Amino acid sequence: MNRVEGLRALSPQFTLEKKPLRILGGSIHYFRVPRAYWKDRLLKMKACGINTLTTYVPWNLHEPERGVFNFEDDLDLESYLHLAASLDLWVILRPGPYICSEWDMGGLPSWLLRDEKMKLRTTYFGFTDAVNSFFDHLMKKVVPLQYTMGGPIIAVQVENEYGAYATDEQYMLFTKEALLSRGITELLVTSDGRDGQGRGGVKGALETINFQKLHPEHVKYLDEIQPERPKMVMEYWSGWFDTWDGLHHVYAAEKMKGVVEEILKMDMSINIYMFHGGTNFGFLNGAVDVGRPIAKPIITSYDYDAPLSEAGDYTTKYHLLRNLFSQYHTEPLPELPSLQDRKAYQPAVIQKHLSLWDSLQFTDKPFKSETPVNMENLPVNNNNGQSYGYTLYETTITSGGVLNSQNNVRDRALVFVEKQFVGVLDYQTSKFALPDGEGKRTLSLLVENSGRVNYGKVLDEQRKGLVGDILLNKDILRDFIIHSLELKPDFVNRLESSGHWVSMRQQPSFPGFFQARLYVNGSPQDTFMKLDVIVFEEQKTDGKIQFTINPDYGMTVDAQ
Repeated sequence: MNRVEGLRALSPQFTLEKKPLRILGGSIHYFRVPRAYWKDRLLKMKACGINTLTTYVPWNLHEPERGVFNFEDDLDLESYLHLAASLDLWVILRPGPYICSEWDMGGLPSWLLRDEKMKLRTTYFGFTDAVNSFFDHLMKKVVPLQYTMGGPIIAVQVENEYGAYATDEQYMLFTKEALLSRGITELLVTSDGRDGQGRGGVKGALETINFQKLHPEHVKYLDEIQPERPKMVMEYWSGWFDTWDGLHHVYAAEKMKGVVEEILKMDMSINIYMFHGGTNFGFLNGAVDVGRPIAKPIITSYDYDAPLSEAGDYTTKYHLLRNLFSQYHTEPLPELPSLQDRKAYQPAVIQKHLSLWDSLQFTDKPFKSETPVNMENLPVNNNNGQSYGYTLYETTITSGGVLNSQNNVRDRALVFVEKQFVGVLDYQTSKFALPDGEGKRTLSLLVENSGRVNYGKVLDEQRKGLVGDILLNKDILRDFIIHSLELKPDFVNRLESSGHWVSMRQQPSFPGFFQARLYVNGSPQDTFMKLDVIVFEEQKTDGKIQFTINPDYGMTVDAQ
């Protein structure tokens, strides 16, 4: 194909090579789908009539430590974009640096918070310097994949929903220039929800809108600020995300179809967010701010009630959209790809256990501090701090009494005295009575990071662990030994190969680590894990694991 002119927004309809183009987009995030299934999901999306893939780029995965970059395996963005091109899908790239997306801290790396003066999403030097470094690496990979260079990228989004944040008038200009100066030449866009309209745009970028319910003012605003230019819904929310202790969100398929139909009748372009949600693997889920300092963590599943389910299954929404989108194609849509084989296995058998206390010898060297230190400021990971997981704080006490967290626990702490569980400190419970005892005793607080808020104006406050002093009978506790339990693969491998595991014939100690065995006859098939524990590939902790074909909630496990 001889490429002369990329995507343009100079008339009421987008044009590509001077020919009208209606963008029928769908969001599938490479970092939420096992690489082995990228092609399967994109083929299913194309068969629905989608012509454009949209994806975010999570900074915190690609730069887990300052100056250490990872674009390999499931994070191989270049391969993902090449795959989209091979399937004749255009791409709208949304590189952030902030992405929201119900992802930990909106994709911003936690090591930014080591700077006590940090002002995220502003022109504060500590932030812009880090963005510049990340974009130096990222743009080298994506610039050659732009449309005018033979690639699939037809548009690039500047930041994300900044209108809801909008604390620095120069920030959007900085972000735009950070893209342009590194070689981005395709159409620039911004996107905002209704509440952010008018504050999140930047000169030289087409404003788009995000919503689930269509209101007349949505279209009116775009017409007023961008007359005679294309209108696009960058995020039409096909469903919604779920939080722990909440109900699974379901958005009626017929309602969704009706709104999409109205959007298309108004000659607007659209992107279905999400088309396929996937999974928040590991500890990367975000959280919802429900009033300082309380946050509701988002669950591991990112099914989103999307047209393509978390497991890659077709839904009623999928078929309704396919019928609708087929009306906007001159050629018949591709046949539906076959579904992956799957199987319900028997419950896994837990065989061995290892107590938390016995596992500490396999962690990195503990850190001594007079005062509590939050996760992000721990001297671990080459002085990048701890990003996720758990932190164990231990100190010595000589009496019982009232233990008071002063709301300095982020987010939940299991409390032990002499390794015996005595209570929980969290957002609902900030104090309780410790039992009396003789002599010196060890007080242990195992603090869980449940996920950093991903949206709103509290991003600067997302430090985890103990973020301040803890009191016992109004006395400030001091002299802590702190263990970082980020549960990284190296730690898990050390656990697995150790000779300290104990048979389940002995009474297990909680909390702890557990080894289970799943028996698979024949070739492995896709399945779900139904469980209330954390999973390290074959290593599973605490609890009976049920495998079912159609769980209410679960984590997909691919056969690869």
